[in-house]
Amino acid sequence: MGSITFDSRTVEFDDRTLAHLQVVIVQRFRAGSSVLMSWLDPLKVGDGRSAVWLAPGSIVHFKFAGSRSPAIDRAWIEALSRSADAGSGLIVAAEDGHLIHAQDHYPSNRGI
Repeated sequence: MGSITFDSRTVEFDDRTLAHLQVVIVQRFRAGSSVLMSWLDPLKVGDGRSAVWLAPGSIVHFKFAGSRSPAIDRAWIEALSRSADAGSGLIVAAEDGHLIHAQDHYPSNRGI
């Protein structure tokens, strides 16, 4: 499982999903654009969803569990990019369009 960390919050996704999210987010930042990213919360914390506003000045850390770069699927990148352009923002979804549950890890000092 890889992870994306922002504002002291770490959210885990599989490495392949994370690689595709990285491409889309970095493309936005390079263009000077912000993006709202949302995902389904882990089932262990309920059936909700979370969202975060990421701006070009944000510090975002991508950590991959594996040492090999996953293959990038252009069609998946395009689907995620279309999602990022929509009013609802970048919704984390699999190649087949199904929404993905994240694995959330909160810092111990947050009391969650």
